[in-house]
Amino acid sequence: MLRSSRSRLSTWRAQWVVLCCVFGLMISCQLALAAENAEADQHGDHHHNMATAEFKRSVVEYVLPEVMLMRTNRSRASFAQEINDGRPVVLNFIYTTCTAVCPMVSQTFAAFQDKLGPEAAGVHMVSISIDPEQDTPERLAAYQKRYQAGAQWNFYTGTLEDSIKIQKAFDTYFGDKMNHRPIFFLRAAPGQPWVRLEAFTTPDDLFAEYRALNSEGHHHAH
Repeated sequence: MLRSSRSRLSTWRAQWVVLCCVFGLMISCQLALAAENAEADQHGDHHHNMATAEFKRSVVEYVLPEVMLMRTNRSRASFAQEINDGRPVVLNFIYTTCTAVCPMVSQTFAAFQDKLGPEAAGVHMVSISIDPEQDTPERLAAYQKRYQAGAQWNFYTGTLEDSIKIQKAFDTYFGDKMNHRPIFFLRAAPGQPWVRLEAFTTPDDLFAEYRALNSEGHHHAH
C-alpha cells in the first residue's frame, strides 16, 4: 500500500513537472510573439505616420555648424565649406540600415539625378548619415553604388556628435533614427535661404522646386 502511494506520488510529481514546463514554454512563446508584434506595430506606425504626413513647404534660414565630416573615400571635409562651393545644393539625411524612409528618399534622389541629366555636374547632392556609428565610409560607398550616385552626389559620415549638430541645425533631430522623416532641403547658392520640403516628395516635385529655385538664384545673382 505504501509503495503504491509512493508510486502515485512520484507519477503525480512527474506530471506536474511536465505541466509546468509546458506552461512555461507557452508563456515564453506568447511573450516572444508579443515582442515581435510590438516591433511590427512600431514599424507599421512608422509607415502609417509617413503615409499620413501632410506635405509642407517652407523657406528657412539655417546657420551651418562648424563640423568635420568624412567622405566615402575617408578624406575629411568641413561641412560648411563642402556645401558652399557655389553650386546649388539638394540635401537629405539617411542611414544605410533604414527600411522605411531612406529607400524612398534615396530613390527620389536617384530619379532626380536622372532628370538633371547633363546638368547634374552643376548641382551638389548631399546625403548625410544620421547613424554614423554604423555607417562607415565603406558602407556608405556600397549604398552610394546601390543608387548609382554620380560624382555630384556625395555621402558623408563622421562622429555621432557632429551628425546630431547638423541635424539640429536643420531642425531634423527627432531623438532616434526610428523617428526619421522624409525631408528634403534645397538652396540656390551660399548665403541664400533653404527651401524645406517635408513628407513625401516625388522626383517631379523635387525637380520643379530645383528649377524654380535655380531660376531665382540666377535672378538674385544678376
